[in-house]
Amino acid sequence: MKQKVIILFSIAFLLFNFNTQAQVKNVIFLIGDGMGLNHVHAARVSADTMLNIERADAVGLINTYSANKYITDSAAGGTALATGVKTKNGMIGMNPDSVPVYSILHDAQKNKLATGIVVTSSVTHATPASFVAHQINRKMEDEIAEDIVNSSLDVFIGGGSKFFMQRKDSADLITKLTEKGYGIYFSLEEATQSGTAKKGVLLAENGMPSIQNGRGNMLPEATKVALNILSKNKKGFFLMVEGSQIDWAAHDNNLEGVIQETLDFDKAVGIAMDFADKNKGTLVIITADHETGGMQITGKNRKTKELKAVFTTTDHSPVPVPLYAYGTDADKFSAFMNNTDIKPLLFKLYKFKK
Repeated sequence: MKQKVIILFSIAFLLFNFNTQAQVKNVIFLIGDGMGLNHVHAARVSADTMLNIERADAVGLINTYSANKYITDSAAGGTALATGVKTKNGMIGMNPDSVPVYSILHDAQKNKLATGIVVTSSVTHATPASFVAHQINRKMEDEIAEDIVNSSLDVFIGGGSKFFMQRKDSADLITKLTEKGYGIYFSLEEATQSGTAKKGVLLAENGMPSIQNGRGNMLPEATKVALNILSKNKKGFFLMVEGSQIDWAAHDNNLEGVIQETLDFDKAVGIAMDFADKNKGTLVIITADHETGGMQITGKNRKTKELKAVFTTTDHSPVPVPLYAYGTDADKFSAFMNNTDIKPLLFKLYKFKK
């Protein structure tokens, strides 16, 4: 009898724990633009220490082809990740028939969650635009800036001030943003000192400088700032963080640039994972929109410890990209997935209603 009671108590305890496990409340979606497995490995070998990415609870792979090309661009790749819909290269937040499709960020807003984007490119660049804009062509950055004004983001941080201030149509989007309740800042320090609820932080005319050209710790610091703002919403939040310039360095076949940008991105990953450790119900996703450079590591100099690598292209490649997950429900991402699978899975884990 005593043994039966113990067994029943144990079952009840397990069921209680199962039923009280944290539900996903916060999602931090980190995209290393152009980041393939070899980019990550090069950073790991160069650092000669464990990366934050290696703390992941689950690892998978993602296919990246677009609706009309075997090799995607960032517009189609970003749109697939954000909306769960494949589209043609160059298109932002639209399906191949030019009909707007909506992102997980948009769904989060509909459910009263806070939302934000942090990038090292212009905030109007293809990947961030895929989460907030709907345009036929990624080059329509003036129009994408208008979409950002109307996006209801709680915070956006990156470059791109010229698309809000020095426009061909002479429109003053900074004034429009302030009229909507935003504080607009041109340094992270200013943004942290202000009490405005919504913040737009524009740190460069276009893209930020590269790490090699002195960007410093902007990305991890901006990630901290955004998390501090978004976590004030008790319902939860969605934050997209992009290491935009891994891609740019790979386009240039700049191995040292790839390593530096990937290590910088990994710092932001660490900030996100540390936040998840302290905040129950936080899911961290790390992936890429595509691989850039067809990069292959060929060896390492024994004396100098310098990596040797070759790039097979100055453009994107079609290879699957890595997927890492950490925190609440991370195990759901241990799979070989399509880039369109992420959005519906996040929608399900948030328990949003259609």
